[in-house]
Amino acid sequence: MTIFLVLYILYEIAGKAFPAVQEFGLSFVTGTTWDANRGEFGVFPEIWGTLYSSLLALAIGGFFGISIAIFLTQDFLPPRLELVFKNIVELLAAIPSVVYGLWGIYVVIPAMRPTANWVHEHLGWIPFFKTSLSGPGMLPAALVLSIMVLPTISAVSRDALSSVPHKLKEAAFGLGATRWEAILGVILPTSATGIFGALVLGFGRALGETMALAMLVGNSNQVSLSLFSPANTLAALLANNFPEAGQQEEGVLMYAALILMAITLLVNLVGTAIMNRASSHLSGEVK
Repeated sequence: MTIFLVLYILYEIAGKAFPAVQEFGLSFVTGTTWDANRGEFGVFPEIWGTLYSSLLALAIGGFFGISIAIFLTQDFLPPRLELVFKNIVELLAAIPSVVYGLWGIYVVIPAMRPTANWVHEHLGWIPFFKTSLSGPGMLPAALVLSIMVLPTISAVSRDALSSVPHKLKEAAFGLGATRWEAILGVILPTSATGIFGALVLGFGRALGETMALAMLVGNSNQVSLSLFSPANTLAALLANNFPEAGQQEEGVLMYAALILMAITLLVNLVGTAIMNRASSHLSGEVK
């Protein structure tokens, strides 16, 4: 039934997107203009913004998520305190996306603006800092998105680290390794497949996030490396344009939804292939 449901959803979206696919073809993917009045549609800036924001969020959320997983599984805390911190991290997943967006608008952006403007003033010659932060932009959106994917990465990484046989850690200590040498040299490499799976899940979660990014990213059709300039994502494009979409625009929005599904599917397929190969290496099947 699950497979049937996925195929049915794909069939419905592809069917409604087919006229737009016929009319615009690959120019829809490479185009940079979205103007419903002139009938010009292109989603390359949205594809760029989706991947850029998700990769930034994955880098930040992945680092802190794995760090939290290590902190909560390697006996740094008493069991009761460890349980408290674990529940607090998991509660982040229960906060609605729109609340994250409001928090980003009223807390994150004002807190970042002075530092961001100082960085732009002194390091503006670097492409990543070309634009000053006057409002919503890529970096605030990525920071909030990293917090949203952090519970997923942390929970799956924690399970992967907990599944490492205790004898391996004892053997490392028996050979004279310190706690951090055992963690970095034995435990992390052994659980690398599970941790990579956590990163793939977090990346997939970031790709599809809608409301928080629609509120924070700026919804501007431009391709830029600057962390402070506004951008747009495929999910935000769909959320902002569907309520007032006409018949033609509905077709191109379905085309954009089809592209987002394809990106998510490709990420999961590549991630699964890498995990399977890594598992084979760890088990000695690949020479």
